[in-house]
Amino acid sequence: MRKADRMETENSTVVTEFILAGLTQSQNIQLLVFVLVLLFYLIILPGNVLIILTVRSDPGLTAPLYFFLGNLAFLDASYSFTVAPRMLVDFLSEKKVISYRGCITQLFFLHFLGGGEGLLLVVMAFDRYIAICRPLHYSTVMTPRACYALLLALWLGGFVHSIIQVALILRLPFCGPNRLDNFFCDVPQVIKLACTDTFVVELLMVFNSGLMTLLCFLGLLASYAVILCRVHGSSSEGKSKALSTCTTHIIVIFLMFGPGIFIYTRPFRAFPADKVVSLFHTVIFPLLNPVIYTLRNQEVKASVKRLFSQHLA
Repeated sequence: MRKADRMETENSTVVTEFILAGLTQSQNIQLLVFVLVLLFYLIILPGNVLIILTVRSDPGLTAPLYFFLGNLAFLDASYSFTVAPRMLVDFLSEKKVISYRGCITQLFFLHFLGGGEGLLLVVMAFDRYIAICRPLHYSTVMTPRACYALLLALWLGGFVHSIIQVALILRLPFCGPNRLDNFFCDVPQVIKLACTDTFVVELLMVFNSGLMTLLCFLGLLASYAVILCRVHGSSSEGKSKALSTCTTHIIVIFLMFGPGIFIYTRPFRAFPADKVVSLFHTVIFPLLNPVIYTLRNQEVKASVKRLFSQHLA
């Protein structure tokens, strides 16, 4: 009886930490990725901070479009911070370990900020629709109060989306093994380690993450198709500017939702490309998005140059 009780106790041991498999087992590739990501971070991250400072300091960038662009830069920078710094540290560590609480915390902020960013892109599409298709109503619809209300709604939406993920995972028992086949904690890999049947939980996760991502993506593409048709049929002077803005938005939508659809809208099975897609989804693309907007927006580029000239003078 004592031996059976001891075996039962050992089998019900709660996992207190997870071992991360990392991006790759090759030391040379790890070193290469470490250098590239670090350089990318040191170059692009200050650019995101500059965009935020520019939007906040320039009185000429008070339109809702720039208000949301500043928030996109903040969300993207915060989103990349949930994964990249730890990943860089783990590249230099022999044993890549994250505590159970740390894993849940990382997962929460990953989906909180990611969900908020997805909803922000929906809000930005709504802003462009009103500006281009209902220009006479734009000033009455997109008031500062409405912009802050939309911002609050997307933060709340991101929180609800993430807390559902966390609540479902916290109900799962983890008694070993504890090796995560990734370089950070995310839903598909964590669920695989649960010591119970996770079929229903997987369906709920796919519905919460995958279906939401896919519906937002299709809805955004449909809305921009309507906007582009409207712009194409017009003869206004701002036609080229509207086309450029919408094209930029569509590029960012593909960068944001493409990897998300690949990761979350299919059964939780491992694919060889999973880690590479996750790297771009969590580190590279989030930092690139605001820069893409800025490089294609003449007003923001001019404002950045003025901000530089003022500080260098």
